[in-house]
Amino acid sequence: MASKMKPAEGAMTLAEMKEFAGFSAATQRYIRRALDIGLDREDALARWSRDVVEAASIRAQARMYDRLPEVRALLPDDSGLEAIEPFMAPLITVSAFDLGQGRLPTFSAYRFLYERLIGAEVRPWLPAAFCAASALPTLHPDLRRKLLQSISEAAATASGWSTRKPAFFPYWVEKVDAAALPN
Repeated sequence: MASKMKPAEGAMTLAEMKEFAGFSAATQRYIRRALDIGLDREDALARWSRDVVEAASIRAQARMYDRLPEVRALLPDDSGLEAIEPFMAPLITVSAFDLGQGRLPTFSAYRFLYERLIGAEVRPWLPAAFCAASALPTLHPDLRRKLLQSISEAAATASGWSTRKPAFFPYWVEKVDAAALPN
């Protein structure tokens, strides 16, 4: 029996799918790989590594993502300054790693990934983490410029954020031979 979805939920899921479809193939691949690693969905090394360089990158990403449970646990309930440092420091570090890979070229791609890795509650903190990680000297100046120019004024200065959980979590889908499908 199919579960009944409210019309607004279906529309939001479709909007998330369209947003994901608008990302480049490399960005889509990186997001799926990151979700497999960060949410322990698949054996990311077996699924995603095409060569020894990519295997090393996946291992490094997995080590970096070991911090995600800590980030989720430290997510502040309010904007009190005493709760920011223990939360933001690891979030910025993980963000800098992902942005440094060059596969999340915009704030929207970053936001799409991180609201799924950490949860909807992280949305208010993402513009600050993105800007901080994007401005770090560990990134090439051209990449820093591109990333910082990708965040809109509206995203950087929003007065409120949705608490709706993401509905669309992209997965790897195996290719199917069309000849094998029933008519």
